Amino acid sequence: MAKAAAKKLGPVEKKLVGVADTVITAADRGKDPALSIPVRSLANINFNEKRGIIEMGKRKQERTLFNVGMAKKFMQTVLVADALAELQRANLTTSLREIYYRTKHTMKDSSENTFDGQNESDPLIEDLEVTLTALREELHVRAENAGSIVGPVVLTDDGDRVDCARLGKGGYSVPSIVEPEFIQIRRCTADFVLLVEKGTQWNRLSEDKFWRRYNCVLLTGNGQPPRGVRRLARRLHEEHGLPVYVLVDNDPWGYYIYSVVKQGSINLAFESERMAIPKAKFIGLSSSDPDTYGLPRNVGIKLNDKDIGRAKELIKYRWFQKKPWQEEIKRMLASGLKYELDALANKDFRYLTKTYLPKKLKDRDWLD
Repeated sequence: MAKAAAKKLGPVEKKLVGVADTVITAADRGKDPALSIPVRSLANINFNEKRGIIEMGKRKQERTLFNVGMAKKFMQTVLVADALAELQRANLTTSLREIYYRTKHTMKDSSENTFDGQNESDPLIEDLEVTLTALREELHVRAENAGSIVGPVVLTDDGDRVDCARLGKGGYSVPSIVEPEFIQIRRCTADFVLLVEKGTQWNRLSEDKFWRRYNCVLLTGNGQPPRGVRRLARRLHEEHGLPVYVLVDNDPWGYYIYSVVKQGSINLAFESERMAIPKAKFIGLSSSDPDTYGLPRNVGIKLNDKDIGRAKELIKYRWFQKKPWQEEIKRMLASGLKYELDALANKDFRYLTKTYLPKKLKDRDWLD
């Protein structure tokens, strides 16, 4: 019956109903219901050098109902799929937190909960994303707004016109779902996108009207950019031909943030098709900048064991094998120091906007 009804459903809901069909079909045949979940790890990704993106491999893990060690997770997966199908039917969006509460209950005739914490339900949504090849945004699950944008861009959000050049220095809060059916880019006259790791530096750039002087779009995700920010940057790059420059701290975590923007995420490699920006450039902070711009060593922070370990992992990644990147990471390790963007304030509060970035852009001093 579910299969017959599925003919009238949208493409994403059809996939979700297919999860239930798997269980029903197996039960009808007296077989153990099973779901085949792609493995989300470094061991199951490939780096496509020609396309410049991370792609998911073919390894999968069977999740079965009649296996004692897997039964609960199987049940949880089906519960989450059912909640997501409910969203599709009602044409609603919701949060990760609400999905957790929607699917949490105590199982009949027991004291066992379906979920004990959100840390159990969140990964299952990612499992379903990769299994169904449907982004979380297509499943109608949103995250908290965690990014900001300012610059010469006009958007339409739920019918409302948003001019990102006329919202003051605070800019516009980037939604987690920025697909064309939700957010339309009506006009963009910028020359490039500057994606800034830290909100503090984005605030400085916005307050100093850097975007106006250099005709750019300023974007931030306040750390690791959330998917709405990455997707909006990709849309500006793809639909309006804007170069994307990434400004992060000089440490292994900044390098990795850049690589996620450029090549995609290891954990969700299937999304690289729509998220990654292979032509994105790393504009700093680089490990040579302290010498170039005269930053004293006392504003650097000593690399700890975790930093060193992470840097040694990055240097082995296939997408960091270009000679300039090998030299960049080795130079940082050899110095024994990492530098935050905030350290530029040691020179002057406006050094970032008045000297550092203007020189970087003029000299085309970036890493690819």
